[in-house]
Amino acid sequence: MFAIATLYSQKGIDFSVQYPGGRNLNMFVDSAAKNVYYTLQFPNQPYTAFSFLPDVSNINIRFNFKKTTNIEHYRYSILIDDKPIQVNRTFDTAKIFNTEHPNDSPFGNDLEVISAITFGNFLIKNKVITVLTYSIERPLAIYKSVFYAKPIPKARIISLGKRFQVENGVKYKYFHDLKAQTTLNLTIKDDEITIVKDRTNIDYLYNVIIKDIQSNRIIYESTAWQYGAHLDESNQLAPYLKFDKSIFQKSGDYEIVIQPMISLENRLDGDMSPEEIDKYSTKYLMTIDLEKEITFTAKELGIYMGAACAFVGIIAGFTMTAIKRKNKSKFAAELHQKQLAHIQLNSVRSQLNPHFLFNALAGIQNLMNKNETDNANKYLSKFARLTRNVLDNKALISINQEKKLLDDYLQMEQLRFGFQYNITSSKDFDAENTEIPAMLLQPFVENAVKHGIVEKGNEGKIEINFEKQSANLILQIIDNGQGFQSDIDYKGLGLALSKERIMLLNNIYKETPIILDINSDINGTAVSITLTDWV
Repeated sequence: MFAIATLYSQKGIDFSVQYPGGRNLNMFVDSAAKNVYYTLQFPNQPYTAFSFLPDVSNINIRFNFKKTTNIEHYRYSILIDDKPIQVNRTFDTAKIFNTEHPNDSPFGNDLEVISAITFGNFLIKNKVITVLTYSIERPLAIYKSVFYAKPIPKARIISLGKRFQVENGVKYKYFHDLKAQTTLNLTIKDDEITIVKDRTNIDYLYNVIIKDIQSNRIIYESTAWQYGAHLDESNQLAPYLKFDKSIFQKSGDYEIVIQPMISLENRLDGDMSPEEIDKYSTKYLMTIDLEKEITFTAKELGIYMGAACAFVGIIAGFTMTAIKRKNKSKFAAELHQKQLAHIQLNSVRSQLNPHFLFNALAGIQNLMNKNETDNANKYLSKFARLTRNVLDNKALISINQEKKLLDDYLQMEQLRFGFQYNITSSKDFDAENTEIPAMLLQPFVENAVKHGIVEKGNEGKIEINFEKQSANLILQIIDNGQGFQSDIDYKGLGLALSKERIMLLNNIYKETPIILDINSDINGTAVSITLTDWV
């Protein structure tokens, strides 16, 4: 005989109104029950249906199926307050009866005769009943129906954290025990925010909304809780979500709201009042203080570009003067050859620097002509730091410094062309203390941008790799651009100057020659620079 110890035969259930209860399930509740929120769905729980029954005392649950369904293939389990009452049971075919049910016809409320089996009547007040069903033909598709008749607890933020960039990666800072009002200072180096919530059995029910109080505009909304990186006070994995700092466009007051997703569409008697919503919501007032990046007016942009060009001219003048003075020095033949190579190297670099600066200034002009003032300001902010590095005139810089220079340049060009890039280095050498000739890669990277992926937009990709092979250091620039014939000298590519510079470097570093290899076709270009016996 079909029996469950916690099933009760209750009076007062209204069998004239049935509510959907999840996959193949229907429910009947008290005659006087008004607040019935049925079969709520959640994007992060595709096989879960949640019914919130705040003032229901008695419930009847029924499993419906078409007459053509092979009910012998189905199994079910029932839990009350997470305690298993029935586990992996087959359906008692002797209890099957026929009933009418609205069909899926688009032409009105047509009824069809289906089969059903009743699990029974339950006392549900202040309890949670969970029904799991599946077919042995699809054992991984387990459908979960939760009938929740308890007050839904308010969520609590355990910690609010920010991620910020440091020289060798990123670090995190967390603020615990958030008060009703919290101030969060975000610097230029901060790039990501993390919210950690206390853990419950119904985490999937809650979503996070961040609202700009001044404009009353929602700037962020998410249900994408993750697990694995944070623990709660009981050392259990706590749900967390993270989002980019860029959602905050300005300093000011923002409200964080964590509330259960109770759909008003799944309630018969109308909307939930603001007072009811507040019963289940947690709100935090957060003041955001943004550190602003350096910005310039159009007039300041013109002054700065003029000053930069004048500065390049002065440096070039000093370089030429230095070349003339050094040429007059009389040293031994070997020493003289090295010094001459140094002089010629500076001359080549003095030609490469204006080449780079001219292209960068043209990029700013291009953004200004398109009225993209914000991007022009961001471009110039990065250009200012990059200019200091380019004009520093050091013969050698560390690999980390070269990576930063390339990162600044590529971020700057991303504002114009929208491509993707990645810079990687192997961990088997000391990138901080391993030095290479300054701006060795930059002209080739600039070629990859300007003559490779410029037409591809977001589809453009550039990979830069620093790799150790035995005692050699391998530097690679790979792009998926249109390619070119590498055996032809192109005007404007800057390859001739770069090749001349490598030849001069080999006159100085004869024991550790530098080898340049360029392969290019219609699928892209790969530039490989090998510094032999360098590490």
